[in-house]
Amino acid sequence: MATKIILNADQIHTLDLTPVQTLVNEWQQAGAIATQGQLVQFEVNYPRDPTDPRELSEIPEIRLWFVQLDARYPWMPFLLDWESGELARYAAMLVPHQFSPTEGIQFNPEALEIFVMSKVFVVLNWLQQQGTPNRAKVKFMTQILGYELDDAFFDLIAV
Repeated sequence: MATKIILNADQIHTLDLTPVQTLVNEWQQAGAIATQGQLVQFEVNYPRDPTDPRELSEIPEIRLWFVQLDARYPWMPFLLDWESGELARYAAMLVPHQFSPTEGIQFNPEALEIFVMSKVFVVLNWLQQQGTPNRAKVKFMTQILGYELDDAFFDLIAV
């Protein structure tokens, strides 16, 4: 079952990470943070003019909140509900992209590659620190974003 983190405009405007901090602290205290993978969803309640055509990822205030979240918890992508599309929405908050009504999000390819590889290193190191290294989950995470990593790559960066 997914864990929904609900964000409102005040939290976004004040860069308040409390909803995430509370959840992360709870899981860390239970010693189960690394076992919570693929559960978190974000619901962003941000008032907009009905004629505003922008996607949430195109609103600077919302993107800034996610930039701060990623700086504080760079391994957050591991906790996201990948199968519901949460990983792609998270990436859209951090990676330059264009939005097409017919084709959806189209990421800048070089920026997405840097984001993916950065998250591979961060998540692998974080999982190692948690005592639960898991190449398969990291490989699946990259596949969701359109990248296929060879096992030889993981052997190269093994810690």
